[in-house]
Amino acid sequence: MHQRSIKAGSRSGTRLHRWAIRILAGIALTLLPLLPHAGAAKQAVVLDVNGAIGPAIADYVVRNLQSARPGEVGIVILRMNTPGGLDSSTREINAAILASPVPVATYVAPHGARAASAGTYIAYASSIAAMAPGTNIGAATPIQLRGPSFLPGGSPQQPQSNDKGKENPAEPPDAESRKAVNDAAAYIRGLAELHGRNADWAVEAVRTAASLPASEALRLHVIDVIADDVPDLLRQIDGRSVWAAGKTQRLMTAGLEIVTVPPDWRTEILAVITNPNVAFILMLLGIYGLLFEFLNPGAVAPGLIGGLSLLVALYALNLLPINYAGAALVLLGIGLMVAEAHIGSLGLIGIAGVVAFVIGAIMMFPSGAPGLTLSRPLLAGTAVASVAFFLLILGMLLRSRHRAVVAGAETLIGAEGEALFWQGTEGRVRVESEVWRARAARELQPGTRVKVIAREGLVVVVEPA
Repeated sequence: MHQRSIKAGSRSGTRLHRWAIRILAGIALTLLPLLPHAGAAKQAVVLDVNGAIGPAIADYVVRNLQSARPGEVGIVILRMNTPGGLDSSTREINAAILASPVPVATYVAPHGARAASAGTYIAYASSIAAMAPGTNIGAATPIQLRGPSFLPGGSPQQPQSNDKGKENPAEPPDAESRKAVNDAAAYIRGLAELHGRNADWAVEAVRTAASLPASEALRLHVIDVIADDVPDLLRQIDGRSVWAAGKTQRLMTAGLEIVTVPPDWRTEILAVITNPNVAFILMLLGIYGLLFEFLNPGAVAPGLIGGLSLLVALYALNLLPINYAGAALVLLGIGLMVAEAHIGSLGLIGIAGVVAFVIGAIMMFPSGAPGLTLSRPLLAGTAVASVAFFLLILGMLLRSRHRAVVAGAETLIGAEGEALFWQGTEGRVRVESEVWRARAARELQPGTRVKVIAREGLVVVVEPA
């Protein structure tokens, strides 16, 4: 009996020991993420995204996301203020965000900033979406850069529904625009469901260009946080669980060192050459430089500058959404103005060239994409310069028609000379220090002053002066 009681006590002690180990293990697992360790990230990298989303900003964001290491960087913050941008650049940034092992937070800041159009898609793709007070997000309707534009909310002439009991939602009037809008709506809904945000409002922002201030966006769960600045953002999101690179991660952002990475020289150069105004000027410099080189072989400088400018312009235009019909009209206009300089059609070809140049420049770049339109003053300036060049060439042609011929066979017409030898109706004369065979309608005496009235091969026709 005594042995049984000892065994019973031993079993009871074993159970208590196991329960104690389990409790301690649970406490350790709970506190372990909160304890500092050698492999913990030490930095929060801030990337400033200001202006239209284009190739330069996409390159800047993608390169920095790819270089961020999980052991060094705890979170990457895109501090954003954008009116929108290109769909291709936006999707490139979103693909890098979704593939990044380091969580990414989009922070619409400073006060008064916005994440319109492309910025909304980037915010929905990020692990954390945050806004500063006084900012707004939305208006994500895609605009067709080629062909008809789709204005948010539909065009003035909406197709009428046969069912009067149902309201017709805002739909683009043509199939191409509907295709783009439906694709964008499905894309942003997928991003919203990935991070558990308001997918219905996201689709509404695409179809009706809806927009929200920061407080309303937080209430509708469009964003996760409203923060006054980056340190406040890091404090509020510390300890949250987010989705990044296909797995759930717990953020440890309290006390991270804030490191702002400005755009480097590569991004700055790319931003300059992909500016539509700069690309347009480079294209004109390239074309005019090569034309001058072809018309004056051996000048070297115009051909060298023109070749380099044209290559850089072609690289920039390859990254921009241009209308190729507009580009063709610009080239046609330049060709017609050059033809006017050679043919001299009293201005008809030159005027057609100027008209084609202006219309082509207007068509070449889209009018609905923010930050990707051609400056109207620049367009006017290049058109005026082309007209001035055309008028200069036309004036030179008109003046040249009233000048005496200074080269060729026609230079002898009207020249005076002296008869040297004559027999019958033929003889020899000296004209401009040269001796020519001559013919006249009547006999002339040697020493008679004569005037050339025509030339037939190597024989001049003369008459008494």
